[in-house]
Amino acid sequence: MENIKKRILIFVVAYNAERTIENVVGRIIASIADYETEVLIIDDSSVDRTFGKIYDLQRKGRDSLPLTVLYNPKPQGYGGNQKIGFHYAIQQGFDVIALVHGNGQYAPERLPDLLRPLLAGEADAVLGSRMMSPYRPLRAGMPLYKYVGNKVLTYIQNLVLHSSLTEFHCGYRLYSVKALGRLPFDRNTDDFHFDTEIIIQLLRAGLRIKEIPIPTYYGDEIRYAKGIKYAFNALRSSLLSRAQDYGILYERKFDVTRSWENNPLYQSKSQFESPHTLALSRVRPGSKVADIGCASGYVSHALNQRGCHVTGVDQFPIAHKADLEEFIQCDLDRGDFPVDAGIFDYILLLDIVEHLRSPERLLDSVRHSRTRGSDLKVIFSTGNVAFFVTRLALLFGWFNYGARGILDLTHTRLFTFTTAKRLFEQSGYRIEEIRGIPAPFPLVVGNNFLGRFLLAVNELLIRISKRLFAYQIFMVCSPLPSLEWLLEKAHEASREKVRAEVYASTASSTEAIETRSSRESVPKDKKIFGDLCGQVRRAKV
Repeated sequence: MENIKKRILIFVVAYNAERTIENVVGRIIASIADYETEVLIIDDSSVDRTFGKIYDLQRKGRDSLPLTVLYNPKPQGYGGNQKIGFHYAIQQGFDVIALVHGNGQYAPERLPDLLRPLLAGEADAVLGSRMMSPYRPLRAGMPLYKYVGNKVLTYIQNLVLHSSLTEFHCGYRLYSVKALGRLPFDRNTDDFHFDTEIIIQLLRAGLRIKEIPIPTYYGDEIRYAKGIKYAFNALRSSLLSRAQDYGILYERKFDVTRSWENNPLYQSKSQFESPHTLALSRVRPGSKVADIGCASGYVSHALNQRGCHVTGVDQFPIAHKADLEEFIQCDLDRGDFPVDAGIFDYILLLDIVEHLRSPERLLDSVRHSRTRGSDLKVIFSTGNVAFFVTRLALLFGWFNYGARGILDLTHTRLFTFTTAKRLFEQSGYRIEEIRGIPAPFPLVVGNNFLGRFLLAVNELLIRISKRLFAYQIFMVCSPLPSLEWLLEKAHEASREKVRAEVYASTASSTEAIETRSSRESVPKDKKIFGDLCGQVRRAKV
């Protein structure tokens, strides 16, 4: 059977569980005897005889499965203990890890049901849920205040995280070890809300979560979680995750990229006012365009639909080249602009110069590379670091780089309207248009009424002060002629003037010759005319 081929680790977290650990291990062995399984128990510095009880099991040989027992010399906490077990599973090459509590709160008999979706490849994580059957937890002995608190907290977390789980707070979980390898769980808390943080990571990574109903058991086992503190920390982690999406705060543990996304932070902004829509509205159909930093492909595709001839330039290879007439792989931080800028009608620098160490070098290179053409436009956008949210955060001492937004971790240069204007003017460009762009609220809260309302409010505030309320800066510029250009044009003009002078001189000489010739021929003509008149008179006589 395929199930047997997959290696399963049953990981038991234990702390002061001398009264229950023996029973839990026995129930585990009875439940999963048909699978290729190892049991790992990590005692988190128990002060009772938990470790001794497990050692007795090993010594007496009562277990029928490989049993590994580890002891933390210093307490690591509920979350810290899980980190060690997960690392063990990854290091030893297991396929699935199941988390069971040594206090007997979760029934090992449900392990086969919980394992099934993982072994069938239907999920990356399986969460046991006591809340899938309404009111059953109450009938099974869950205190009312815990039931209500669980439901309310789960509802709020679903709202904040845009999820639809029935319970965030059950510790009975199984994970694909491959999925765990993608998560920075080592950065999570060592406390009890570790369980919430790993769910957040699963959600942010786009991994598949499946819930399975499990029975509720409340006996005389000892619990160490403090309800109010736990609820506060779980909610705080959820809000921090959402704040990261807004670009307000940043936590490395929540910086998890979905596998199917090229970059989740650079998304299409074609449904509302943005650098994409403004740039597209200013490019004439059929134009020749250089799209610098074209990796996302959104703008190139839209330009292609308008009949434009698009050349893409990017530091990294790209998969989508169908919308490009040509692709040039080039690191603009290390070399000059790779082609003659004069062959283009437009060069797009949309959210790109902030990633460069020297935007001045790029602008100089574009301007000096132009040896032809006369109507080149450079369309530029970047974040406004003087945005009121950034200013407010700085007032409280926060300057948080993050995975997206104005303070993106990959941004090496930051601009205000004044410094962006100065950058282009000092690089020899004439600024033809400058305006502010609102924050991309539809990407954050959804392209719905709220998102459109916030966008409209931001647009109104930008009319009052774009320096304060604009999220991004948008400019259209024209490069002024370089000295090389002017010198070449002077040579061309002088050659034209020489040709004109030669032509004028030749024309003048020809006219003079013709005038002299006409003057010399007048007497002769008169004599011929007189002779003809005499002949006529004689003929009449």
